Amino acid sequence: MSNPKPPKAPKRPKNFSFHDVTWTDPYWGLRDSGYPDVKDETILGYLNAENEYFNSALATHKSLQNQIFTELKGRIKEDDVSVPTKDGAFMYQWRFAEGAEYRTWWRWPVGEDQKKSLILDEPARAKDLDYYRVRDLAVSPDGRLLAWSEDINGSEQYKIHIRDLISGEKLADEIKMSSGSMVWANDSRTLFYTELDHNHRPYRVRAHRLGDDPAKDRIVFEEQDPSFFAGISKSASRDFIFIVSGRHETSEWRFIPADDPAATPEMIAARKPGHEYDVDHDGRRFVIRTNDAHRNFRLVTAPVDAPEPEQWRELIAPSDDTYIRHIAPFRDFLAIQQRVQGLDAILIRDYDGESRSIPFDETSYVAKLGSTPDFDATAIRLNYESMATPKTVFDYDVADRTLITRKVQEIPSGYSAGDYVTERLLAPGRDGTSIPISIVYKKGFKKDGSRPLHLYGYGAYGIGIMPSFSTARLSLLDRGFAYAIAHIRGGDELGRAWYEGGKMENRLNTFHDFIDCANHLIDQGFAGKGQISASGGSAGGTLMGYVVNAKPGLWRAIVAHVPFVDVLNTMLDDSLPLTPIEWTEWGNPIKDKKAFDFIRSYSPYDQVSAQNYPTMLITAGLNDPRVTYWEPAKWTARLRQLKTDDNLLLLKTNMGAGHGGKSGRFEYLHEIAEEYTFLLMAFDMAEVS
Repeated sequence: MSNPKPPKAPKRPKNFSFHDVTWTDPYWGLRDSGYPDVKDETILGYLNAENEYFNSALATHKSLQNQIFTELKGRIKEDDVSVPTKDGAFMYQWRFAEGAEYRTWWRWPVGEDQKKSLILDEPARAKDLDYYRVRDLAVSPDGRLLAWSEDINGSEQYKIHIRDLISGEKLADEIKMSSGSMVWANDSRTLFYTELDHNHRPYRVRAHRLGDDPAKDRIVFEEQDPSFFAGISKSASRDFIFIVSGRHETSEWRFIPADDPAATPEMIAARKPGHEYDVDHDGRRFVIRTNDAHRNFRLVTAPVDAPEPEQWRELIAPSDDTYIRHIAPFRDFLAIQQRVQGLDAILIRDYDGESRSIPFDETSYVAKLGSTPDFDATAIRLNYESMATPKTVFDYDVADRTLITRKVQEIPSGYSAGDYVTERLLAPGRDGTSIPISIVYKKGFKKDGSRPLHLYGYGAYGIGIMPSFSTARLSLLDRGFAYAIAHIRGGDELGRAWYEGGKMENRLNTFHDFIDCANHLIDQGFAGKGQISASGGSAGGTLMGYVVNAKPGLWRAIVAHVPFVDVLNTMLDDSLPLTPIEWTEWGNPIKDKKAFDFIRSYSPYDQVSAQNYPTMLITAGLNDPRVTYWEPAKWTARLRQLKTDDNLLLLKTNMGAGHGGKSGRFEYLHEIAEEYTFLLMAFDMAEVS
């Protein structure tokens, strides 16, 4: 791939010294001192030059990019609607109009479908904006008021608005600098919400009374430890408001009666390092998921008037094979989302102790509890998919024990599951651990090492990457690719131990697992050496950074989305929004010399060396509060400085978006089309079909 000369990043070095180690960061100056307001003309000029270089590199294949975009858009039902959901006296539903980037939200009285009314018009709110995202909607218990939170630039600083659904009037009450989560007290006059501090961390819970000045809202709870974030929720029974403060491995819950919003929050269990628990209410007692006795969690109950751990009584015992992930209480039963030996399972447990699992036919799939806000429900909403099965919405009738199909994802351009093959493999890890791989390809794929393979990975925070369905992925499969997901340690696919096996001092397991999966796929004939493209984003970008430094010759191309690659510098900077809460995931190099040395040994930015690198695409978001834009920018600059090859290296920065990229339903498809065009260019397959 021939391209014009790439931009050269400005060098504004800074010297550092920690734990008797001194080093220079040559590209420190790509961080605007006024962040989050990025106004430095030199920095903006460099980022814009990189974007121009990116556009020029793909310009000769614009027709292919347009073709892929047309394919992607053709697989999306334009006039789409959700399955209606009952909540109290109303049914709720979102809709997409044909060609619309954003949803409209509707409701109507139960049993009166002809009385649909529009409660939120996202397209109207997003008009003339480059970015728009609604995080949460909350209707007051009396059904009259709608509160919603919106972000208009990708910074994840949400503003809360309130509308009277009867009169249609938008109230003057507006709350700024919120994390976007909120719940109503049962008086329908008091709104609880989380507030961000000057470092954009959710640290306070406030209570807003309608008509009051938000600046004077009562502080209900304030977290003093910057490594803990505050949050709120409401019990399934609607009897309690919960205030939770937590970080990756520790949590602490308090509760307030929803009928008494002025009450002082009461503690359930004081924080204890390594103890994670979450709480709900089944109408009679608290139901608690806790890892106090086993890393895979157990379920206990506690009386409301004495919720401390000494009063906890075991409801479901823990197991090495069963990982309890989520609970949803209803008036007459408890729904439990779990993972049994790596496979999703939904358990229904009556309060008399009888339990049964909901059966699914496929050997590899994703099954989750959906949204069922009605506490008196006799059927629960489930979401289901696999790498070959489109997204499906079921209602499970608890009494009849039957699954009712409510919606199957429609693919207007056509799709036949029988045209594709899925497999689940086990790759032998270098330490004797078997690493699962999910893979999909089109029938006729030859396992002789001659075909292209794309491998995806994440491996952090206990977030399992499950074998889900993707209409976008078909544009690669139909061009002869196989697509694989490496279920590496650091995720929770095989339970909590799988997560713990890839965090902190075990972080290298995550990286090694991914490399071992790639080598196994080569051994099985899915690709030849150097014929694999790989991608990952955020913490998955750390993964991309490590594997491209360690084994550059293994990859044909790398795509790193908003990659967390400047790990050492970020973990040393406790002024950044996420750094204190991240220390339990990565280690604290400020206080711990061992953690400092270990992070420095693998931090992708610090370990770039003078060697050949594969073709690479790196993305960033100027307003990203999670992985700041300068991390991918600095990494790109250092790679350019040191790499010894002429392979294409591209950086694309979204100048009006954050961590998740563009927000519109079709707008983000342009970014996927760009990525796929880049991959096809890397494999010399960029012809228009």
